Amino acid sequence: MANSSAYEILFDPIKIGKFTAKNRFYQVPHCNGGGHRDPAAVAAMRGMKAEGGWGVIFTEQCDVHHSAEPTPYIELRLWDDKDIPAITHMAQRMKSHGALAGIQLLYSGLSGSNLYSREVALAPTAFPIQTCANHPVSARAMDKQDIKDCIRWHANAARRAKEAGFDIICLYGVDGAVLDFMSSETNQRTDEYGGSLKNRSRFLRETVDAIRQTVGDDVAISLRLSLDEIDEDDGLYDGELRELIEMHRDLPDVWDFARGEWSEDSGPSRFTEEAVQQPLIEGLKALTDKPIVGVGRFTSPDVMVAQIKKGILDFIGCARPSIADPFLPNKILEGRVEDIRECIGCNVCISGDITSSPSRCTQNPSFMEEWRKDWHPENMNGKGASKNILVVGSGPSGLEASLSLARRGYDVTLAEAKTELGGRVLLEAKLPGLSAWKRVVDYRLHQLQKLPNVEIYQDSALDHQQILEFGFQHVAIATGAHWRKDGVARHHLLPAPISSKMPIFTADDIMEGKLPPKGKIIVYDDDHYYMGGVIAEKLVMANHEVILVTPQAYVSQWTINTLEQEWIHSHLLEIGVTIMLNRGLEEITRSAFLSDCIYEGDTIKLECDAVVMVTSRLPNDSLLQELQKVKEQWHDYKIDTVEAIGDALAPGPIAWATYAGHRYARDLDMVKQQDTLSFKREVPQIGER
Repeated sequence: MANSSAYEILFDPIKIGKFTAKNRFYQVPHCNGGGHRDPAAVAAMRGMKAEGGWGVIFTEQCDVHHSAEPTPYIELRLWDDKDIPAITHMAQRMKSHGALAGIQLLYSGLSGSNLYSREVALAPTAFPIQTCANHPVSARAMDKQDIKDCIRWHANAARRAKEAGFDIICLYGVDGAVLDFMSSETNQRTDEYGGSLKNRSRFLRETVDAIRQTVGDDVAISLRLSLDEIDEDDGLYDGELRELIEMHRDLPDVWDFARGEWSEDSGPSRFTEEAVQQPLIEGLKALTDKPIVGVGRFTSPDVMVAQIKKGILDFIGCARPSIADPFLPNKILEGRVEDIRECIGCNVCISGDITSSPSRCTQNPSFMEEWRKDWHPENMNGKGASKNILVVGSGPSGLEASLSLARRGYDVTLAEAKTELGGRVLLEAKLPGLSAWKRVVDYRLHQLQKLPNVEIYQDSALDHQQILEFGFQHVAIATGAHWRKDGVARHHLLPAPISSKMPIFTADDIMEGKLPPKGKIIVYDDDHYYMGGVIAEKLVMANHEVILVTPQAYVSQWTINTLEQEWIHSHLLEIGVTIMLNRGLEEITRSAFLSDCIYEGDTIKLECDAVVMVTSRLPNDSLLQELQKVKEQWHDYKIDTVEAIGDALAPGPIAWATYAGHRYARDLDMVKQQDTLSFKREVPQIGER
């Protein structure tokens, strides 16, 4: 192997209980939007990471009992022995290339909605359920028998995990019953399970002891704890965490640390850097003799090595980077660091779990399609009968289509109207906080440059007649989309009355450097993803006074699904943006933005110097329409198909665009049966009647 000596330390074998991890690459538990509904898909996804060289691979959250379940989130279950077969298949796939297979056990407690089971949730102290949706139900306080039962439920799930073939059991203490007991905020008991830290950690100790008595030494135990859950007045703060580790220094076989708040632990790249949790984890190794795992969206092998050599970590914990590139360890081992698909920290993967749908990845279109569509992140299906393809447009869908088609063996010509390649990604990556997103372009351009069957033409705006005369067998139109100026989006389906005297700008204008005149600017956001917030920030940086108006009850409402919403709102307030929620667009006069309350309809007049519309986008499909007008001539010019892909077909996030480009490349020349699904699915069977 062409292993660089600089990275050899990452491939040291490390002991975990009686087991030995083959390297330091530790895929920490992460959700995927599949869980118990799609066990084959989840197993194939984890198995791909095993093939990619990870030393330790974990499942997502696995609920130990039906009295604490997180519906509508779709996670794994080990409620009874009927759950063992699906979990067994998963463990087998995870261990298929020498990785250790781990499973994360959780009793949800205060984070268990129980919408499916309809059981009353249990917690150390009676509180309302602490879920994202604020479900209007409460947990009751556990009595002594409830505590014994909960400990037994963990042990029962551990037995099932052992039977399924798992090597490591992770007891989850960042959420659920373990944290509920350890945190002084959620544990206000006055008996031997409350009060002092020793008492509050009694449930933890007894649960670990019960698991060890059940599984013996045949399964190692990991303990995942929260770094600095809240502050020094409430909760399990940093000082108490260190006391806890020292008090129980030999309790688990490996310590796994993550930030308590999910939005902090999986901080978006817009607001957090790689290895952001280092200050919180420094010094923990001195408190225990057991190995330590930490996370921090690690994408750079040099940063990983530094974490080890500085004595901060023993294992490099990764969730999002393992999604973006399941083959990250092998690429480092083989000296192919430049081939790593680096995570961009957009958190689109997390949105799958929150929306109860198979997760996506902007960088890795094959994520959660490994079983459903037989997609491999490194290997394409074989070449079909066609020979050549023209791809028009070098945005995310065009670049992905070109790269994947070329990897299949086709001759690909990529034509870009502008000088630079990258389309919308180039522009968006220049917005505040989004520089990491340029990795979408950088990775694909680097890979394209290595392929001999790709020709790239820049400054090449094509019309439909030129495309006809070129005579390519297939033409993929990837010309992107543009932002509307007329206010049409979700709140208004018809154009708003807008005076021609008011300067109206779009997000495209701002990204291209066409800024409004100095003064008061209204940003009207009816898109509800990240764009409205970053455009407002861009304008503040240019010394404009900015008011952001949105019909939603939250700024950038959809970013709740990517764990960014609170970051965005607080940051906009910090930089001086005025935020007006629940207000629509009624009219724009020559000097003002008239905004109506979406509930009562009352109108306020906001004097302004310009308005920036961040509403919706329209496909740039004029080239497609011109080609469709002359479809009867395609055969004469030896053209078989012309298709729009990505934003040119239907605008969406960048992850949707890379997926569209990849799917186009995969499907070319493939036989399609009419009225059949484009993916495999697992169908529930009728139970006993």
